[in-house]
Amino acid sequence: MAVIRPLVVSATLVSAVFSGTAALADVTADQVWQDWKAYLGTFGYEVAGDEQKAGDTLAISNIAMSVTAPDMPSLVTLRMSRMELIENADGTVSVILPATTPIAMVSDVEPGKTTTATMELAQRALKMTVSGTPEAMQYAYDADEVSLELTGLDIDGDAVEIGEARIAFANMRGTSESIRNADLRDIRQQMAAGPVTYGLDFTDPDAGGHLSLTGSLASASFDGTVSLPSGIDNTDMVASLDAGFRFDSAMTYENASVAYALEDSGDTIEGTSASAGGSLRSVFGPEGLGYQAKGRDLDITVTSSDLPFPVTFGMARSGFDMKMPVAQGEEAQDFALAVELGDFTLSEVIWSLFDPAGQLPRDPATLAFDLTGKGRLFVDLLDPGQMENLADSGDAPGELQSLDLNSMTLRAAGATLTGDGGFVFDNSDLTSFDGIPAPEGAIDLKLIGGNGLLDTLIAMGFVPKDQAMVARMMVGMFAVVGEGEDTLNSRIEVNEQGHVLANGQRLR
Repeated sequence: MAVIRPLVVSATLVSAVFSGTAALADVTADQVWQDWKAYLGTFGYEVAGDEQKAGDTLAISNIAMSVTAPDMPSLVTLRMSRMELIENADGTVSVILPATTPIAMVSDVEPGKTTTATMELAQRALKMTVSGTPEAMQYAYDADEVSLELTGLDIDGDAVEIGEARIAFANMRGTSESIRNADLRDIRQQMAAGPVTYGLDFTDPDAGGHLSLTGSLASASFDGTVSLPSGIDNTDMVASLDAGFRFDSAMTYENASVAYALEDSGDTIEGTSASAGGSLRSVFGPEGLGYQAKGRDLDITVTSSDLPFPVTFGMARSGFDMKMPVAQGEEAQDFALAVELGDFTLSEVIWSLFDPAGQLPRDPATLAFDLTGKGRLFVDLLDPGQMENLADSGDAPGELQSLDLNSMTLRAAGATLTGDGGFVFDNSDLTSFDGIPAPEGAIDLKLIGGNGLLDTLIAMGFVPKDQAMVARMMVGMFAVVGEGEDTLNSRIEVNEQGHVLANGQRLR
């Protein structure tokens, strides 16, 4: 982690230069330069450079952008040899950057231990055109290629062996708009590139393990918005959220592939994965945190020195959707969690390990559920002081008020279980259910093909007949025969008296 964190901070600087969020824009070259410095100053960066104006060109040389990380005594510095801002006759500004930009960074990750990292940002045929007004700058850019490469890493005087650490964006193009309103700066970015390629060849200096990885995306696109209050404090996110900080970013990609190999103490793991495409989205603001990920047509193969055969599996659909509040409040707030592993398949080699006769159906399996609910937080989850007090006291961080199972599907080996329902919770009653807020509501379940699957497992010898009989008796207590062949229905209910019922019969 000591190596990774400084690189993340450096990446922020790189983004400021090439993503357009630095608001490189407007009527005069000086306005472009001053707004760039003001934007970076929002995050605590100090920007310096030697300025020279000649005609319609403002040349800035010996550019240095540095910041001290708030949570550790480290100084991150980005240096560029030269940049030119050329005022055009139509009122726009052209930005000319060097073909390569060295990035030097020194950080004291712990007392007496210094890490030095050098990187190189390269561009080929990059064009930037800036327009707008000082308060609302827009610019467009395109490049044949933009790449970022880690060229050296030194930890306390010892060089780390790096064969490759590089990512490249071909055919990059995009737009950005930066609007200043009072104490807020609103930024909107759109970018597309492809193919995107990356590679990593790294040897752990302590453990000696070696990782090599290569990957590519046929195309990728990004669309994001962010609102930045002036003087944002990254050490106090509660205050930053109150001041209006928020972001919403989304990325889509097509035809992704990865190949990797890991060697450690004589053991090896190799693998490949491929996906037809997918998307990622993250949202953060006063309303809470949200994250979504989707993929389609995923194929994965893994081989290992510990396994006599390769492990292969695929998935037609994958999805993850999470939403949660982060701030305390008197009103109930929404949360959600949804997961989908759709049409999951295993190779015949794996199936044959436990079912060589092919008695179980090889149909694709699916696991999916969608949960939503409401709750109330008693603390700000992003306040370190409040969270430390919570850990010391052992108090609950909040209360659950309702939980809804909007849908559930579990399909495998010829059987399908589905369900939906919901409960509300009485937080004033913590005695009826042994410290859990008393629930009230119901959930409906349907099982199709369950008896047939159990018969197959008996025939395969996986389930003894006496245990199968007990299982059927237990199912008989909770389920009733439904319409259709081999169909069982069950309604589990908790009423306002605290009684637990299954299909109307009281169990508790």
